[in-house]
Amino acid sequence: MTPAARLAAAIEIFATIESERRPATDALKAWGLTHRFAGSGDRAAIAGLIYDALRRRASSAYLMDADTPRAILLGMLKRERGLGVDAIAKLADGSRYASDALSDDERAGLDQRSIAGAPPHIVGDYPAWLDPYFAGTFGDERAEEGAALAARAPLDLRVNALKAERAKALGMLADLSPVPAQWSPWGLRIALSADAKSPPIHAEPAFIKGLIEVQDEGSQLAALFSGAKAGEQVVDLCAGAGGKTLALAAMMDNKGQLYATDEDKRRLAPIHARLARSGARNVQVRTPKSAGDALADLAGRIDCVLIDAPCTGTGAWRRNPDAKWRMRPGALEQRKKEQAETLDRAVPLLKSNGRVVYVTCSVLEEENGAQVRTFLVRHPAFAIVPPAEVMAVLGEQAAAFAKVARLTREGLLMSPRLTGTDGFFVSVVRRA
Repeated sequence: MTPAARLAAAIEIFATIESERRPATDALKAWGLTHRFAGSGDRAAIAGLIYDALRRRASSAYLMDADTPRAILLGMLKRERGLGVDAIAKLADGSRYASDALSDDERAGLDQRSIAGAPPHIVGDYPAWLDPYFAGTFGDERAEEGAALAARAPLDLRVNALKAERAKALGMLADLSPVPAQWSPWGLRIALSADAKSPPIHAEPAFIKGLIEVQDEGSQLAALFSGAKAGEQVVDLCAGAGGKTLALAAMMDNKGQLYATDEDKRRLAPIHARLARSGARNVQVRTPKSAGDALADLAGRIDCVLIDAPCTGTGAWRRNPDAKWRMRPGALEQRKKEQAETLDRAVPLLKSNGRVVYVTCSVLEEENGAQVRTFLVRHPAFAIVPPAEVMAVLGEQAAAFAKVARLTREGLLMSPRLTGTDGFFVSVVRRA
């Protein structure tokens, strides 16, 4: 397919996403099944156009003064890809398989309009209804934070300390040009250009042998900030596919006991193969049979409960830009209820001086600091571990990290603009 044909296909698929309110992944898969002539490179390029349009949907529509799929895709080419009007005109020239040629109004929008002076939610490319919530977290910097959350994420990897040191993994992946992560002692980062395909990491010998896992640096830091130690009894209460479970097992050097569970047992399905590949031997996966009984025998025995809480996922928009436009206000209220219930489930498990590590991939204060404050009202025997103490595990880098992360009394917030990671909140509370 020509670049012009790819753009035309992206506009068609985007229209399906809009009209049928379908997730982007489903719409792209359906299109691929009915257009089998499109090769893997074509499908990857079209997907890149779609996801970039979702990243810059609000600002692209503002730029073009229209909210149609065509306007959003054309505006994105200027906003995200940095193309000039002449380059865009070559991609929409009315030729065979291409989109219609640019109109005078479209040329004028691309050539003359800008987002200077636009409202914060336009500059930041997030839904207008979320603006008060972003203001509550970021204040006057919310547009810049939103824009950073809209940018494409790099590919982050975690080196499995049970099997390799970072230098060895760097050597095995040299053809992908990874660099050490800025903060995580286990992290590697691979930069991706706007139209690049993600490399097939799962086919790399380093991955197959369990030396690396795909995991955002912020997620790695959230596990590190738990302070899990060899010999402790630790519960990963919302383990899901096991990303943080694997990091915790490596931190504990296979010593002590780590229990991984999740209220939705379907989320646990991938964890078994990942554990086998990683070489982790101190993990018990507890699949719930009925509400609340999977961990009943652990009451009063646990040193640390990690809660990777169900949340709106606003901090992960770089990786899932589709989600921010499909999010509705009711989802926030539902997630807040689930978070409070999950925090309360952790309390009976803890021994004296045990700790809860509360983590979200959200940047909204309602899910973060506010949730911790209401937990402390319900459970006054707990106290917040000061963020400076939590960050001490970074060693010499702790002071530098403290200067860029957003610190509050309740915990610390990472974001793409602040720390170069996905948006993660971490708070540690300890039982007196």
